[in-house]
Amino acid sequence: MQERWLFDELMHAGDEHLDPQYVAGYDHKAGVDPALDLALLRDLALAEASTVVDLGAGTGTFALAAAPLCRRVVAVDVSPAMLTLLRARAEQQGLTNVEIVHAGFLTYEHGGEPADFVYSRHALHHLPDFWKAVALHRIAAFLKPGGVLRLRDLIFSCDPPEVERVIEAWLGGAAQRAEEGWTRRELKTHLGTEYSTFSWLLEDMLDRAGFVVQHVEHDESMIYSAYTCVKR
Repeated sequence: MQERWLFDELMHAGDEHLDPQYVAGYDHKAGVDPALDLALLRDLALAEASTVVDLGAGTGTFALAAAPLCRRVVAVDVSPAMLTLLRARAEQQGLTNVEIVHAGFLTYEHGGEPADFVYSRHALHHLPDFWKAVALHRIAAFLKPGGVLRLRDLIFSCDPPEVERVIEAWLGGAAQRAEEGWTRRELKTHLGTEYSTFSWLLEDMLDRAGFVVQHVEHDESMIYSAYTCVKR
């Protein structure tokens, strides 16, 4: 049972992510291709003996693509609607090495051997910075020494004086229709109710959690960043 004082990840998952109708069209809207991240992880020794934990697995785009390449994939998410779709897809594809866990960054309890890889895409921003730091320490605890964290998220690679310009440019490029991508209204909802952080704050959290950042990719928009980190 979750301790009362823990941040309630389900309550802050976003109502749309709990809505089966919205979830059914999520992949088309998000347009995620896991190929580049999988290629990167294979270069870092992802192989048939590996264990991968996907935190914030959503509908399973990455987890299901990774499953044929490794021994064990643990797909973790707080949304029952997302996990229902993920489970159906895993069964449809005949994947028997995908474990589906209803939990979040703060409640997932890893079992078995330490993970070789942890992957998370656009999920950590649902936690305020205090809880991000806690979550990163928890991730480090179940990664083996030398294990890899691949983290993608909405992470601002700008300084506070640049925020207005960066945000207005981002909003200006929003999709006109929800079916085509994230609309201006949805992006404003993210800014007002979710918890994206600055890259320079996140990098200190990673260091304190016991990670060495091997590589970082900041999108030219200064909104999106990706980190490849190794546990000390």
